[in-house]
Amino acid sequence: MEDSPQQKTPEIQYPEIAVEITAMRDADQEMRQRALDNDYVIESEEDDNLDKKNTEKMREIIDEIGWPSASKVGKDASIAAWLLVQHADHDVDFQSRCLSLIQELPVGEVRPQDIALLTDRIRVNSGQPQVYGTQFREVGGKHVPKDIEDIETVDERRKVMGLDTLEENIRRMYEKYPMKS
Repeated sequence: MEDSPQQKTPEIQYPEIAVEITAMRDADQEMRQRALDNDYVIESEEDDNLDKKNTEKMREIIDEIGWPSASKVGKDASIAAWLLVQHADHDVDFQSRCLSLIQELPVGEVRPQDIALLTDRIRVNSGQPQVYGTQFREVGGKHVPKDIEDIETVDERRKVMGLDTLEENIRRMYEKYPMKS
């Protein structure tokens, strides 16, 4: 007899959709890496249309199963779904719809930091200051957060959502996206 029962990973409800979402995420990230390697220039029409194509497919998936949460498609595919919606900047209404869906989910179905990042993305795309300081622009060769509402308390809001400090986030931006001399 075993001292402790083995824990089984819960079955996901939509494994085929999980595979589809992760493949879309992989294509998204490959396209973005090609653009990054090419000084942010997208050269192919296929790459240029990828966000719109992924948004349409995500809309179909959400219409079919609701938000692709961890219990529906697994944690990895759920995070991938969030990333695809994060990149749907051409359709802020769709991003807002998705934010409403993920905000209604119980703890554990979606990461709080994903809610924070999508909130900021929508606000920036709508011409409003961000809440959590997750969106940046380049100014004079530096990574600078886009306008932040009530910046004095931003680190408190970030902590609640599982994010590190704004200062640490800025440092990480330089690691991930070094400025070219």
